[in-house]
Amino acid sequence: MKRLTYTNSRGESILFDTEPYFIDSLTGIGEVSAEIQSQRAPYQDGDTYIDTILQPRFPSLEGIIIEGDLLRIKQLRKQILRVCNPKLGLGKLTLNLDGDTKEIYGVLDGAPTFPERGENLFQTFMINWKCPNPYWRDPKEVSRALRAYEGLFKLPTTFPFELGLSGDSTILVNEGDVESPVTIDIQGPITNPQIINVTTGQYIRVNRSLSDNEVLHINTDDQNKRVEIYRNGATIEKAIGYLDHYSDFWKLEPGQNEIKYIADAGTANGIVAIAWHSYYLGV
Repeated sequence: MKRLTYTNSRGESILFDTEPYFIDSLTGIGEVSAEIQSQRAPYQDGDTYIDTILQPRFPSLEGIIIEGDLLRIKQLRKQILRVCNPKLGLGKLTLNLDGDTKEIYGVLDGAPTFPERGENLFQTFMINWKCPNPYWRDPKEVSRALRAYEGLFKLPTTFPFELGLSGDSTILVNEGDVESPVTIDIQGPITNPQIINVTTGQYIRVNRSLSDNEVLHINTDDQNKRVEIYRNGATIEKAIGYLDHYSDFWKLEPGQNEIKYIADAGTANGIVAIAWHSYYLGV
């Protein structure tokens, strides 16, 4: 079974499945181009491998509007054009393939096209996307808490997380194929909190005290790096200037990661929640 849902930036969605929008062909969901980075010294035979960089992903859908009535065909074409509007920027593609669901963000690579019907009873169409980040991800965000305590954990946004992982360290498992960025939310009272990925040896330390009604929010996504402080759900301060000089916006390596939480004061009361999505090369 193959089902693709596209949701644009206005929250409007369209489902490509069987009827009325039948999927005839869907490409670019597994394959993605890569560029090998290398360098060569003078007189060197061959070259030296440095890294491999994945290119953007280009999913392409060829479909059929299963409808024989001309007026109804026009209405369905209009709906495709409305939802799949390139001017709306990034939207979300959610693919269900044989019971496995993954999602990716992409922008329309041009407007949908509708070839002339000719003698065909049904209307065909083609839609192309460009996904700047080529990785598919699990729709469900996973989150864990360190040093839980009895009290209110106030965030600017809510997500499901598990409390009660008592202690200052835990093991987080990234089930994806590549490293995963994390979001870290720390609620005070706490002084100079530091979150360490023991597995990689990297850490994030913020040299600031938080009161009991403040939350420190950190995002390590390369496209959305941020360090902010919230009070009562509202942003009150950009806090990237409080980062320790040697701090890294670390990510979870594939597999097990040992995460440790320390602070100069307040570790018995402060709570730390870490959330992430697992990312995959294909579906």
